[in-house]
Parts: sequence; structure tokens; C-alpha cells
Amino acid sequence: MECREERPADEQAPTPLERGLLHIWQSVGSCAQVCPERVFLSRPVLQTALGEHHGLLLTQGGLVYSFGELLWRDLSVPVSDPVLEASLLGRMVVRVAAGGFHCGALSEQGNVYVWGENTAGQCGLTERGIAANITVSEPCPLTVVDSDVVPPAAVRVVNLAFGREHSLALSAQNELWAWGSGCQLGLVTNTFPVWRPQKVEHLSGRHVIQVACGAYHSLALVRSLPPQNYNTQKPSEKRERGQSPHYTVTEKEEPFVVDGGHYCPLGVELTEVMTSETSPRRRGPRRRLQPGGRSAGSSPASVASEDGKSNTKQYSIMKNLPAGTKLEPDDPLTQTDGSPKSQPLPGCRSNKKSAFPDEMELQSLLQKLSCHSLEMHHTSGPGDTDSLSSYTSDDSCVSSTPSTDLLTSSYKEDFPIKSQSNNNSGLAVPYSSSPVCLEDVRLCLEAEEQALKGKKSSSLTNINQRGNTAANRRRSLPGTPTRGSPRRRRPCACKPSSAGRTQAAAPEEADDGLPSLDTEVWSWGRGSEGQLGHGDQLARLQPLCIKPLTGEEVIQVAAGSHHSLALTAHCQVYSWGSNMCGQLGHVNSPVTVPQQTKLSDGLRVWDVSAGQSHSLLLADGDCVQPVLLYCGQRQEPMSAQSERSNPNQRSCQRSPNRAESYTVRPTLLPFCMEMGYASSVCSGGQNCTVLVDQNVMGFISAIHEMASRERQFYCWLNSVRKLLLTPLRNRESSCPSLGEPCTHLFFSLCESFVRLSTLIGRHSTSLTYFQHDVQGRDVTSLPLLMQTEHFLDSYKEYCSSVGNFQVMGGFQSLRKLSLECLDSQQTVLAQLCVSDQSVGGDADLVSLLYRPLQQLHQYSRVLLKLAACYDVLTAEYQSLHQGFSQYESLSLSLLRRKKEAETTLLFWKTHSGKTTEVLRLPQRRVVCESSNRSLTLQNAGRFSNHWFMLFNDVLVHTQGAIPSQSLFSTHHVYPLTCLWVKPVTEDSSSLYAIKITCPEESFTVVASTPQEKNKWLRSINQAVDQVLGGGGQGSSPGVMGMSRTASYTFTGEGRFKDAKYTGGWLAGRVHGRGTMKWPDGQMYSGNFKNGLEDGYGECIIPNKTLNKPDIYQGHWREGKIHGFGKYKYASGEVYEGCFSDGQRHGYGMLSSGKMAKKSSSVFIGHWVHDKKTGYGVYDDITRGEKYMGVWLDEQRHGSAVVVTQHGVYYEGTFRDNKMSGPGLLVSDDDTALHGEFSDDWTVNGKGVLSLANGDCLEGQFSGEWTAGLKVVGTYTKPVVDEPESKDRSSVLRLGQYVVPAGQRWVCVFDECWSRLGCDAPGRGERAAAWENIAVTITTARRHSPDLSKSQTKVLECLEFIPQHGEPVTTANYDNIRRYLIKACETPLHPLGWLVETLVTVYRMTYVGVGSNCRLLRQAVQEVQAYLTHFYCIVRFLFPGLPDDGGIIPDPPASPAGRHNSDTAEQASVMVVSCSSLLLPLLLPRLYPPLFTLYCLQEEREEAQYWERILRINKQPDQSLLNFLGVQEKFWPVWMSILGERKQIVSTSKDACFVSAVETLQQISTTFTPSDKLLVIQKTFEELTQEVKPLLHGDFLWCMDDLLPLFLYVVFRARIRNLGAEVNLIEDLMDPNVQHGELGMMFTTLKACYIQIQREPTT
Repeated sequence: MECREERPADEQAPTPLERGLLHIWQSVGSCAQVCPERVFLSRPVLQTALGEHHGLLLTQGGLVYSFGELLWRDLSVPVSDPVLEASLLGRMVVRVAAGGFHCGALSEQGNVYVWGENTAGQCGLTERGIAANITVSEPCPLTVVDSDVVPPAAVRVVNLAFGREHSLALSAQNELWAWGSGCQLGLVTNTFPVWRPQKVEHLSGRHVIQVACGAYHSLALVRSLPPQNYNTQKPSEKRERGQSPHYTVTEKEEPFVVDGGHYCPLGVELTEVMTSETSPRRRGPRRRLQPGGRSAGSSPASVASEDGKSNTKQYSIMKNLPAGTKLEPDDPLTQTDGSPKSQPLPGCRSNKKSAFPDEMELQSLLQKLSCHSLEMHHTSGPGDTDSLSSYTSDDSCVSSTPSTDLLTSSYKEDFPIKSQSNNNSGLAVPYSSSPVCLEDVRLCLEAEEQALKGKKSSSLTNINQRGNTAANRRRSLPGTPTRGSPRRRRPCACKPSSAGRTQAAAPEEADDGLPSLDTEVWSWGRGSEGQLGHGDQLARLQPLCIKPLTGEEVIQVAAGSHHSLALTAHCQVYSWGSNMCGQLGHVNSPVTVPQQTKLSDGLRVWDVSAGQSHSLLLADGDCVQPVLLYCGQRQEPMSAQSERSNPNQRSCQRSPNRAESYTVRPTLLPFCMEMGYASSVCSGGQNCTVLVDQNVMGFISAIHEMASRERQFYCWLNSVRKLLLTPLRNRESSCPSLGEPCTHLFFSLCESFVRLSTLIGRHSTSLTYFQHDVQGRDVTSLPLLMQTEHFLDSYKEYCSSVGNFQVMGGFQSLRKLSLECLDSQQTVLAQLCVSDQSVGGDADLVSLLYRPLQQLHQYSRVLLKLAACYDVLTAEYQSLHQGFSQYESLSLSLLRRKKEAETTLLFWKTHSGKTTEVLRLPQRRVVCESSNRSLTLQNAGRFSNHWFMLFNDVLVHTQGAIPSQSLFSTHHVYPLTCLWVKPVTEDSSSLYAIKITCPEESFTVVASTPQEKNKWLRSINQAVDQVLGGGGQGSSPGVMGMSRTASYTFTGEGRFKDAKYTGGWLAGRVHGRGTMKWPDGQMYSGNFKNGLEDGYGECIIPNKTLNKPDIYQGHWREGKIHGFGKYKYASGEVYEGCFSDGQRHGYGMLSSGKMAKKSSSVFIGHWVHDKKTGYGVYDDITRGEKYMGVWLDEQRHGSAVVVTQHGVYYEGTFRDNKMSGPGLLVSDDDTALHGEFSDDWTVNGKGVLSLANGDCLEGQFSGEWTAGLKVVGTYTKPVVDEPESKDRSSVLRLGQYVVPAGQRWVCVFDECWSRLGCDAPGRGERAAAWENIAVTITTARRHSPDLSKSQTKVLECLEFIPQHGEPVTTANYDNIRRYLIKACETPLHPLGWLVETLVTVYRMTYVGVGSNCRLLRQAVQEVQAYLTHFYCIVRFLFPGLPDDGGIIPDPPASPAGRHNSDTAEQASVMVVSCSSLLLPLLLPRLYPPLFTLYCLQEEREEAQYWERILRINKQPDQSLLNFLGVQEKFWPVWMSILGERKQIVSTSKDACFVSAVETLQQISTTFTPSDKLLVIQKTFEELTQEVKPLLHGDFLWCMDDLLPLFLYVVFRARIRNLGAEVNLIEDLMDPNVQHGELGMMFTTLKACYIQIQREPTT
């Protein structure tokens, strides 16, 4: 089918010659002859992937192209005309991968598509294919499913890596999945192929960053686990102290002991039974697809048995063969990696001499040759047996290391093999193709374990490289993660870019958005060439950490066919594995462990790739443009004759002839300078590709310059840390010589240097990843712009640490220490300081450590370059220009700090002495000083000497000073945070004076000249501005910083002596919010004003006697407690109420607390000058008495009521805290005594005693009520039917001695008036009152962050001042009512506080002991008094309201809307009373105690009523109606039950007038009389509705008909406490409705209640 390439509509049309240019060439051939081929495509190339003989191209828009030998389609496509993968159109591919002979693509949604050879299952069991498919011709989706979760879920993949017979996928959860065949999968299985992706459980819980696949091995870059016990050392510091692969291990946390039970070097469990026999299985021939010798069948990893089934048990380590049994060369059990092992012939001995026997000779040769074209020609000669290659049946370029066979030579000392040398035979003795026998494998394992235990240097690898600490070893043991390896589900940093590309190598970003450098490299698979890096040639079935690379900050890994590469953050490349063609870039031995590639000076590698037998590096050179480095095979492609001589051998498996040339170190490819700016390299097979960007408007060069300079900077930082700081710190730790302060400062300097270095390393790594994908990234996402604060803070911290160390003179001592410790490395230090023109020794160190500050200017310069590439109106320009400004400003600021540190050091050197040493601090910098007498104290004595020193934090004034000798007698230190300065106006005396104000004193200084005055003014203002967090410019001298926040400790006499204050200041006085702490534990936190506590605050005052503090929370004024607050005493008492001048004054409640020793009591009432005076309620909980009356000076004095828990009621007068004078005492059984009292409960004088039965005793009484009374008088028994004497009833009347209701709780209402800003009730400005309300609400919202949403919404509504000045009409009356409802919902509003307080005092009075039925009248009167006072306040706020009982009219209507009917005029009248407006706000909150009193009052009547209700309700409906005299015409005939009509019969019960009965029952659920009257009204309406169908036509109720019928409803309603309900309504109902319709209905209900009470009991 024809596939037409179309450009997406939303895609910008980039110029094809600008971005993503592709160049490709063959790796073989000399550098001078290589000519890269330019591939021309209509879209920029984002990524390339190369296989053995094919490749993939990913272009902008997510299009995928293929080229090369597409064997699965029998096609050969030239690279100049790649074919579009049409089936992937619309998939938005963001990543491609190429294996040996199969391909993969990854979509933006994380879906995987694979195609190509599938003989080993490397394409998996796709959704379109079956397991039998040996090829997948078209891209097919492959689903990665996590079956460990319930239900199983698809896994989102973010990266792919393919080998020859296996495939790996990295998920968004940073977990690894594998499928295919071979031990390189890392799976715990012995069944191959693996058709469906399975999780690599060995890395489960670890954070995998990147994966790479070789031919038959795998690499993974993994984030290290947090150290378990690492003390305070950084991993990089530990590495510098002896754990580098090239550094001797001198420090270990614990002995290095390898327990064989932990893990096997092979990564599998060893079995002790190895002697049984089994028949060897042979591998069937691979199916060939081409006559060119390339087979598409299974590889050695997939073994076909005779019956055609797959056999995969080749990695059993031949445990069932007898020792010494020789296997056939093509037996799959020959090698753990499927390749036959090369072994010397029994009759010959290998020569161990390398190709370069003398190291000095090698060095001299390298110096003679060019660093870019150095080549080595290995020729076969007599005795040169080490250069012989080991040929394999399936692997390429297996072993050409300059040593004998590793398995033989490594263990030669343990089990020597007798052989003869054949060095002089003139013939090259080839390695035998015979495989290694089982005994050799067993001996190999035993020898390695023995070598590990003994740490013998004859092991496969340097013992120093394997002798890492046990702690590090445990961190990477298979299956034993340190902390349980919790799986970290973090979003992957590989986000799809706008251009449709994902950066595969970019590690997961840490919390601050930068890549982590704490990484490890894990490897597994075949290791015949040492490509696993574990120091041997053994295979690993499961991932194992490469210990030498731990802590080396690896940021990228790459895998060739049989070699591996690792790139570090400091631009070094480690390589290991096959070096037959020089692809490792070095000739170091052994090649089984990572070794550094030999790079020329000045080259910094930032991208690596590995092919079949070569490596390609991308590096920074002397210029900004990157350079390409190549290491590997250098011969021309094989001739056709050689190809014909090996028709059955793959070209990718050819081993070079001994005579071919290869590079010893990476060689520069000269053509790279003509290409442009390379962004990434790729290698595969024998091909190399590079993606290039053209420098358009300087943008690409600016990006490369930024990244290149940052990498260079990090390498320099790493060198300084490694060569200078770490040795000096180790020396100082073991033998301190800098002195205690300088030692701590030096350690702090080292720590800040390490933190800065780590930040720069992570930043340079991030920029490297940015370079790989410049097209797909937004420039505003640069870390310099995203993490600006992090960078600025790190540089500031580092500059401060260097300056502090310099100020204290640390560099002089450090210079001596460096000469002792680094004598042999002084030339290296000189190279690090080569750009600085310093001469002195310590100056070299100073300039060296200040050098990182220069990088800030580089940041700003490059950001400005980038900004020039954008229009000034774009967001990119704004972001870049802002970043430029920030970094340039910081650069200049830090240079000033450097200058200040140098000036300060010179000052201390000039004025050195014991007295000045007291003032010398690391953070302190000198600004100016008056040793030249430029400033002196005003009115100073003639012979007095004053020396002023201005530092960046304090102003020092010394007296008796001799600056030249650095001597002074006394000195005063004034912190700049609490110093105010202003110029004094010049007067006639021509004094150039400056006034300095401090918290505890003020003084005036005089300058010698106007210039000196201006200099000191400017310097002090700048220093103050800087110490307060400003820019230090000091503009507006004299007035700046008047209001500030600072800390200060008072020293002078006074209330604040020795107190430390932190908070606001104003012109030298504490002002605003702050905290004051005294040494004795006293603390105040709150508002200050003019140096004193003023406003709301919290205070803690310690009580040493009780060992507990007093705590006050409330308002203050002028340093004293004033206003409303809560005081918790150390004794346990709690007072909540009003204060005045530090004393309790006004309304307040004092509770003794639960821990009171004497008695538990509560007083609530009026206080005057800290004493109970006025009306109050005292509840003596211990005695069970409650006093409600007047107090005077803490004593009961005046009219009062006392009730006890035994039901005794007393009202009378008190004097001197006891009952004195006339009083009335009523006992629980209604016995009443009216007489003269002389003491509590003691009668002495005339009196009248009335008994419950009506008998009366009148005369002289004496004695105590509870002990017995003596009576001299007349006993009178009333005559039957004799009317009661009016005199006697008046004497025994309740309420004659109580305090009038209007005089109670006046203090509560006074406090409310005070909160409104009124001195007395009704006296004040109405506008000021509303402003006080608004300010109170706003302040409460600001200081109460824990408010709920509903509370916040209410406060927001109350912040708005309503219309209060206009006349009140029926239209806006509801607005007033709604405002009052909201105001009463929150105690933060004055009206809400009033309601809440009234409820509190009411409950304190009438709950508990106060629940006495004789208090009912007082309780009702108190509610009515509340309404009266409350209404006065409301009328003050809303003056348009009429008087109580007044009328408000309708708003004036338009003429068209007026009605002239009398009905309309009457309906427009609205009567407003305090009860109708305010009772709904108060009564629901007061209802429980009030209704309880009503119930107690009607207790006897209620009992009679309820007994009759129960008895009469036993009758059926018709019988009851007949009994009550209801006419039969009103009797219902039908009833409705669930919508079904049923006839009412004589036995029916509770079936008549059901709706009316249910309505009347709701009277118990309402609170206010108005609501209860509405219930009664609805009951009548329901009753009328039920009667209407029984009658014809209209009718009017008459009382004779209505009363019996309503009486029936009352009976059936069965309302408890109906008498209490009736009395409450009658007492509190609005007088305006008393004589209307509602009043008549209420009278009917009351009549029914009375009628029920009068029903006969029988």
C-alpha cells in the first residue's frame, strides 16, 4: 500500500537543514577515509536505533522509518531511502529500539510494538501472533501486564532495550520487564523462550533509571538505596577516602568476609551433587533465511530437541555429568553463556608476556604518537601467543586481551597445569576449540571462593576493587535489599516531549527536579568476555551490582555486543569486556572489571554508544562545538574473497585478523567539526550515526556552551575536592592544627563545597539530557530557571562559608597544613589555580576557593544569549531575562561580600589584640570605624577617647580607647536590628550630629565634617537595611526601617529586665505583635503598643509556691490586663470575664476548679476592683446551696434568694455575709416561715409560720431552722370555707424580697455597650459602634485560622455594615431580622457574645440546685428583662425600629399599585415588639431550664391530667366521641390506611381526625410561643378540613360544637406536660395576639386542659 507522509496541522514546520540532521557511516576504515553519509528526510530525526544489519529512525511527529537488511520482510532498504512503517501511523511513537534482528517502538501512551525475528521469543507473544511464529513482519502490539495486582493491570512502559535474543522494558514505576531467551533476561525461570513480559523480580523495589542490552548480556542503571549506617559521611567522600577502584582501601567499616551461603558468583544456587550422569543434548540446526550465511533461527540460548520442542536447561552448570567428561564442541552445555571456552592445549604453555612488556616503553611510544591518530599494529610473531583470538560458534570478537586465558592464568597458582612452552616454534599455537570440562568449572568456582576468602591478588580482579566494605556489599547482594526495598512509585522523568521524543537515558528526577547521582550499575547474562564487569568470565542468571562503579556517579550505560561502557557525571568513561578490536579505549588489564578509558587532556565525554566491536563517544573539546571520538576496529571492510571463504558465517561474527589495526585510546574523527553541533550518537553492528543541529541564531551554541562549561566546572570542582579538600579534611580530622574555631569553619566550608559540587554535578547531568533532546524541550524548563532559589541559596551559603573562614584567618593556617599534607601535589594545585594571578601561598588557596563564584557570571551571560534568540514579548524571553538579572545581581553581590571579607581580615590584622578579639566573629564584617576620630560622642569629655566600629550586625562604642594599640576599657554593643538613626538638624553651633536610638537608650554622635556625617549616615542605613533583609541600598536615610521585626534582649532595669523580645518595633519601642520571654519563665505573646502590652495577648506567669504557672488569655491596655479575658490561676481557679487596670472589674465568672482544697464553687456576676460587688450568683457545690442576690466587697449584702439541694427556698436581706432582717423561708413541703432572721437559717423575732394544711402559728420565734424552733405565739386553724386572709397571703407571697429582674445582670449589658464603643447605655456614636463591630469581626477572622467554612461564611456576611440609618419598613424589616440571626450565631459579634453570655448566666442560675419551682416567676421575669435590654441595644444600632409594640408601615407604593380597600390597609400594618423580634433568638437557648421550672410548677396538676388521659384513651373512637358529647354529624365514617379507604366501626381506635392529632403533637417540638400558637392554628385548620366533607355547604364553628371535638383531639394527642406548655405560652406570648384569632384558639386549648383536669376520676 502507498503511504503518503503528511505533516500534522499543529506541528510547526521546522527548516529541514536546522535540526535533527542524520549522518551515518561504517565503523571500519581509517579515520581519514571515513565519509559520513547525510540522510535527507523531510522531518527532523529525533532518535536512531541500530541493530546488526538494520536500523530505525524516529522523526518529528512520531513517524518511524526502517532501513538496512529487513530479513523478516526479505527486503534490503538503503539508508538514503528508508521505508516508512505505515502500521505505526497515528500511534505517536516517542521511542524506538533495535535488537540484533528485531525492532521495537514505544508510543506516547506507553504501549509497546515489536516486529522482526522471533525465534527466541524476543518479540514475545504478540496480540496478532502465536508462539510458533519465527518472524513478525509488521509492528504488533505487545501488552505488558502486571499480574501481581488485583485485578491485573497494563503497565505503562517508558523505555525499551533489545539484544540479539532478549528484550527489556522499563516501566513508569521504574521496574524492569523482560522476555525472550537466555540468562540475560534475569528472570527466575528455567523455561525458555519467555513469550510474555515478566518482571525482573531481583530488581523489584529498586529504582531502575536506564537499561541497555548487549548481544547476550544486560546492564541496568539503578539508584542506590539510602545507606543504613553511614554516619555523616557523603558517599563521594567515602569514595575519596579509599573506595575508588584506583585507590588503596585503607578504611573499612567491618572486615571483608564473603559468606558463600549468601550468593553464588554465578547468580544461581549451587548444588552439592555433581556426579550423576545424563545424556548430552545437541542443538538442532538453525533455519536459514538467506544464502548470505545469516540464520534467523534460534540462537544458542534456545535449544531444539529432537521432537522439535524447545529445550532451555542449558544453564544447569552440567551438574549431572561425571567429572572429567568432555563435551562436544557444539553441545549447548559447553558454556554458561552458550559459547565454547578456549583452553590451552595440554602440550603447550601460554606465554604471559604482554604485547608491551615494559610500561615505560608504552608511555614513550604514546608520547611519540599523535593523541588523535595513535594506532597499534599487533602482528603475529614467534612466541606471540597472547594476541591470538578465541573463536566462537555464535559470539563475535570474544577475547583478544593481552593475557593468557583467564580461567587458566588466574588460578595457575592454585592448581598449576603442566604444559610446555612453544615460544620458539615460529608458529602461533591457536587456542583449542575444545570446551571446558565440568571439573574445570568446579575448580574455577572453588578457587574463586578461596581467593575471595583469602583476598589473594591472584584472583580474577584486583582485590582492592572487590574489597569494598561489607555495608556496601550488603546494599547490592541479590535479593537482600537493605531496608526491605520498598517500591517507590514515582512519576518517570522521561516525559513525552512536544516533539514526540522521550529521553531514555535521563534518570528519574529527585524531589528538587534534578537527576540523582547516587547510582549503581547492575549486570547479568553471559560473561565469557568479562562484559559483566564482575572480575570473572562467568555468567550471571540474575542481576548483580558491579561494585567498583558504586559511588562513581554513573549517569549512562551502553552495551556493545560483548563489551560495556559507563559514563560518569565527571565525564569519565569506564569500559570492560571484549577488547579484541580496541573498543575499550585502553590496554589495561584485567578487562573483566571497569577501567577508565584513556582520554586526552581537555576532553570531557557526555554521550556514549557501543557497537559490535567499536565505541563512539561524544565529548567537549577546546571549543563549544562537540567532537566525536572513536575507539575500535580500523580495518577496511572485508573483501569479497574473504566473504566467499566463509559463506556460512555471519558477518557480524567475524573476528578480525591478527594483523588488523585498532586504536589504543579514543581517536578524534576529524569530519565532526564540519557537521555542526552533535546532540547524540548511536552505534550498532558496524554502523555509527550522529544527530546534528545547526546553530540557528546562536541558540544551539548557547545551549552547548552552557552545558560544556557546567561539565568543565564540575570536573574542576571534583578535582579540587579530591586533590585538596578531602586530604586536608582527613588530616585535620586525625590531627587538628587549625584551632577549634577554624576547624569547625573549615569543616563547614568543606560541607558547603560538597553540597555545591553535588548541585553542579546534578545540574550538568540535567543539561546533558537537555542537549540530547533540545528540540523537544522548553527552554523555560532549564534548571537554572526552574530551581533558581536552590542555586542562589547554594552559592550564598558557599560564599558565606569561605568568607567566614577567611575572616577568622583560617587560610594562613590552611596554607601550612597544605604544605605538610600535599607537598607532592603542589604542581597539581598550581594547575588548578593557573587562571588566577595570585602570588602568595594562602592567596592561591583563597582565589582557588573563591573561583566557583565566577560561574554565576557565566550563567547570566549564557541566559542573556538565549534570551536574544526570542522576541521580547514572549514568555521565554521574560523568563530568561529574569534569570539573567537574578544571577548577575547575585554575582555582583557575592563579589561585594568577597571584598568585605578581605577588608575585615585586614582590619583584624591591623587591630589585633585580646580586647578586639572578643568582637571577632566569623559572620561579622567591618563597614567603617572612627579610629581617625571622624566620629565622637556629643558632649564628651576633653580627655575621653571614643571609638566607634560599625559592623554588618552591630555598632560598637568603646570608651577609653586607643585604636592604634587596639585597647579599650569598656565597650557597648548595639545590634543593628534594633537601632534607629536620623540626622540632627544643623543649628547655630554647626554640629554635624546624628541621633542614634536604641531600645534602652539614645545618644548623639558628632562627625568631624559634613562628608563624614553623610558617610556614617549612609553606612549605618545600608547596614541596617541589609541586616533587616533589604538590598542594603539604604535609601531614604533617617526614616527607613522605622517599623520592623527584630529580636532584642533587655539589660536595663525595669519590667523587661533580662527579657528577650522577638516581634515588631516602631522607632525604638516594641510595637505590634511579638513575644517577650523573661528568665524566670514568664512569657507574653501578643500585641504591643508604644513599648507596652496593648491589645490581645497571652501571658504565662510562673508561680513558684505552687510550682505551676498562671495563664492569662485576653486583652491588655498600657501594660496591664484590661478588657475581656480568661485567667487560669495556679491554684486551679479560672476567671473568665472583664478586667480593668489588672483587676477583675465588671462581669465575670470565677470557678474554683476540681482540685480546690476547701470547697468547689462557681461565682458569676459583677466585680468591682477585684471584689464581688453587685448582683451575682454563687453556687456552693460542696454545701449544695445557691445564692442569687447582691454582693458588697466580697460579702453577701442586700436582697437575695437562696435555694438548697433539699428544696428549701429563702428570700430576704443579707448583711455582713449572713441572713439579717425580714425574710421568707419555704420548705419542700410548702411550710412557710416569714419573720426576722439574725443569722443563716436562724430566726429571732416576730414571725408567722404557715403549715402545708393551712394551719398557722404566729408569735415570737427563735432558733435555727434545721435544729428546731422555739415558739411563743398563737396557733390558728382555719375554719372550713372561710376565705383566706389577704394580710396573711401578702405576708407569705413569693418575690417580695428578690432583686428586681431589670436590675440583674446589668454588668453583662454594660460590657456589650462597651464593646460597641459606648460609655453608657445608649451613649455613643452609632457609626463608631458599627465600625467596632466590623473591626472585631475582621480581627477575629485573621487570628482564627481554624474556622469552619460555615463560620467563615457567616463572618464574611457580618463584615459588611448593613443599612441602619433609613426608616424601617415591612420590606427591610426581614433584613434586620436575618442580620440579627447571623450575629447571634457567633460569639465574635458583640450581640452574639451577649446572647451566649445571657444563656450562660441563665443556666448558672436555674440549673442544678436552682431548679426550684418557686423560682419560676423570677425566671420568667428575667427573660422578659433580657428582651427589654436587648431591644434597647438593637434599637441603638437600628434607630428606625419603633418602640416596643409600635407599628411599622409598608414601603410607599407606586400609584398604580395602591389598593383602596380597607382589607389592604389593615394587612399593611405590622406590630413590632421585643418578644416577636428577639424571643426567637433567645428562647430556644433558654428553653431547657425554663421549661423544667414549668414542669416542676405543674407537677401535681400534670399527674392528675396524665392519669385521666390514660384512662379515657382506653375507649374506642365512637365511644369517646359520644362520651365527650360530639354531635354524630361530625363523626367520620371512613378512614384512609395507606391510600385504602376503610369504614370506621365501633371498635376502631385512633382512626378519627388523625391529621389534626398528629399536628397538635408537634407542639412539644417547638420553643417559642409564636411557634406553638402556629401549631394550634394548624390543628384547627386540619380539623376543619376533615369535617368539611361530612357537611354540605359552608358552615361556621360555634364553641358548643368546637370544644367537644377539640377536646377529643387533645385526648388522642396524649401530650406530656401540657400544663407547662399552656402556662409558657400564656406567660410569654406576644400581647398583640392575645385577643385575636390565635388568642381564641389558645383559650380553647387551655379550656380543654382545665376540662380534662376536672373530669371525675371514676
